[in-house]
Amino acid sequence: MKTLAILPVKSFAAAKQRLAASLGAGSRQALARAMFTDVLGSLRRVPGLDGIVVVTSDRTAEAAASADRLVVLPDTAGAGQSEAALIGIAHALAQGYDRVLLIPGDTPLVRPEDLAGLIAHRDEGVVIVPDRHGTGTNALVLSPPDAIEPSFGPDSLARHVAASEAAAVPHRVEAVATLALDVDTPADLAELAAELELRRGQAPSTRGALRQLDRAGASPVRVQASA
Repeated sequence: MKTLAILPVKSFAAAKQRLAASLGAGSRQALARAMFTDVLGSLRRVPGLDGIVVVTSDRTAEAAASADRLVVLPDTAGAGQSEAALIGIAHALAQGYDRVLLIPGDTPLVRPEDLAGLIAHRDEGVVIVPDRHGTGTNALVLSPPDAIEPSFGPDSLARHVAASEAAAVPHRVEAVATLALDVDTPADLAELAAELELRRGQAPSTRGALRQLDRAGASPVRVQASA
């Protein structure tokens, strides 16, 4: 089953506005870029993936993806994650892919083996990976790529289940610990720092960004160096 990973990336300059009370614009930009780097690094090591597409209007993300010889699709509208995902899905259909894996750029703890597990099954349908609150969606596997239309954002888990039921598409909700934490709020950032303390060696770019912010006195959390 030919599988394409789709990684929508919001402009780093406009990323993580809900962290504005804790981090300045430059710090938020550095953190968003580091998390994207870690997610992309994990995707590149997933066996069973036939391609990776980055959908973005950010030149830094575009340059990083191009350096890795990945396909970059322009997100000219910048209308949000769901709309960016649709750009990737249209590309997948045009290129004859059987399945897509949609993953956000702010889940830096994700490991290649966890993503490989999500695409290990060959059955058609929808796999929905919930966030740590059990209400949002932090990844989708769609077989075929247009099985349902993605609708990310608050309470998206229920929307994706309802869309699957309405389309009579087999679906399941599958919790993945390293995909549960996306970073939108100061509480998420604190949780990420705590998880990094327990996961030595993971998310090196994000770990480094947080340590740099801490040294500069700009971070509300502390992260120890990796062993």
